[in-house]
Amino acid sequence: MSEERTLNFLEQIVEEDIANGVNGGRVHTRFPPEPNGYLHIGHAKSICLNFGLAQKYNGKTNLRFDDTNPVTEDTEYVDSIKADIQWLGFEWAQELYASDYFEQIYNFAVQLIKNGLAYVDDSTPEEIAISKGTPTEPGKGTPYRNRSIEENLDLFARMRKGEFKDGEKVLRAKVDLASPNMHMRDPIIYRIKHAHHHRTGDSWCIYPMYDFAHGQSDSIENITHSVCTLEFIPHRPLYNWFIEQLAIFPSHQYEFARLNLTYTVMSKRKLLQLVNEKYVSGWDDPRMPTISGLRRRGYTAASIRAFCERIGVQKRDNMIDVSLLEFCIREELNKTANRVMAVLDPVKLVITNYPADQVEEMTAENNPEDPNSGTRTLPFSNTLYIEREDFMEEPPKKFFRLGRGLVVRLKNAYIIKGESFEKDADGNITTIYATYFPESKSGGDTTGLNVKGTIHWVSAAHAATAEVRLYDRLFKVEDPGNEEGDFKSYINPDSLQVIKNAYIEPSLLKAKPGDRFQFLRKGYFNVDTDSTADKLVFNRTVTLKDTWAKEAKKG
Repeated sequence: MSEERTLNFLEQIVEEDIANGVNGGRVHTRFPPEPNGYLHIGHAKSICLNFGLAQKYNGKTNLRFDDTNPVTEDTEYVDSIKADIQWLGFEWAQELYASDYFEQIYNFAVQLIKNGLAYVDDSTPEEIAISKGTPTEPGKGTPYRNRSIEENLDLFARMRKGEFKDGEKVLRAKVDLASPNMHMRDPIIYRIKHAHHHRTGDSWCIYPMYDFAHGQSDSIENITHSVCTLEFIPHRPLYNWFIEQLAIFPSHQYEFARLNLTYTVMSKRKLLQLVNEKYVSGWDDPRMPTISGLRRRGYTAASIRAFCERIGVQKRDNMIDVSLLEFCIREELNKTANRVMAVLDPVKLVITNYPADQVEEMTAENNPEDPNSGTRTLPFSNTLYIEREDFMEEPPKKFFRLGRGLVVRLKNAYIIKGESFEKDADGNITTIYATYFPESKSGGDTTGLNVKGTIHWVSAAHAATAEVRLYDRLFKVEDPGNEEGDFKSYINPDSLQVIKNAYIEPSLLKAKPGDRFQFLRKGYFNVDTDSTADKLVFNRTVTLKDTWAKEAKKG
């Protein structure tokens, strides 16, 4: 955004550190996703923040995959994450993996054992939970807490060799069982998992826990500002404790508020449910808040970056209205998307006094907001398709579209007057008959007629057909993740309406997947990747106006 703004609290910290020469005035951030799902709009905020801080202060950002759980991780997710970050417009200094450091992290654990600060525990998960006590009562050590250093070293080495089953033993840090912070009460730092890892294969059967791997990875990489979301505030003392005990580079953790967005869910677990249970077509379903879903729906990288800039960086959790995200893409597409004509619910219109064998080429502006967008021509004939809602059999007084005796302008063409119509056996209007005023052509109208309404159209003989997918919000309540019962019961049944045979102007036949347009009076659309040489598929990115705001007022 061009206007001046005040520094956010993280920028203030960075500028203070630079001024004081902390870490030599160096800024090195990281973005550390776990490759267990696709990135969503919440991750976009973190990406923009971490990469943005480094860009602003001539620093670097590492992309580090937190791949310490082989059961849920996959190279498919690694590839999608890299593609999303690059699409958003960012490049990382180094591509790294927590698994790159498995040997170093293992040696850190051995160092803790040698210092009497870690022990192998044979207790069950339930026994460990009980031993930790409660927030108001201190914990009590399990029978294994006072094992000798030699025994712990031997058992931990045997854990690594694969001598024990999953869950049979864990390695715990020996911190403080009376700490008011439950994370400090002898946290588990290694567990046994006999599972194939997407990068290290079967080399390891023990894996470090997030709290142990994360800070050490930051330290190994000499990260200066490790930016996390607010839920990691209670983890920070442990982050610092490990660094102090191991006497390694003192990376520092800072926390900001994660993005919560209305009418959606951000939990990867819930998003995975939607995919696995077929509520959506996949991670890139245009109703999903994933970056790949937003991209497929027609959102641009610039609009998402603008959204992240607008919402800023906060220290307290809050809920952001999804209409702000929609505003950002509307604002961009209004300036950049060419206007075209598409009729989604067609009814035939015959202009009875227009020569049946005549075809005119009408000139249309591509985008009135962009003086350099040029013009195109549209074929016009005596038989057109218009929107069914643009004609009424018995129109009320303030209906400024077409009806018997009513006049309306056909966009970029002529003024017409409704004369009569035909119906089928079910009472549906099949054909509308109208007459036109030959002197009323757009750009050279000499009739003096005062016409209040303008409607769009396509020539029946020249129109192409396309599938149009009208996407709307996936959930019908503002905060589906916090409502009672199953969040999936709040899915909006009208979140997708498919129109199999819409009529589009012939210029659109040149459109390619990813191209974006404003369908006049209908909304902003882009060409979907499902499109083929025989049939284009368009996704509605967003409506022309915020239709949900009206519904909220009604409610």
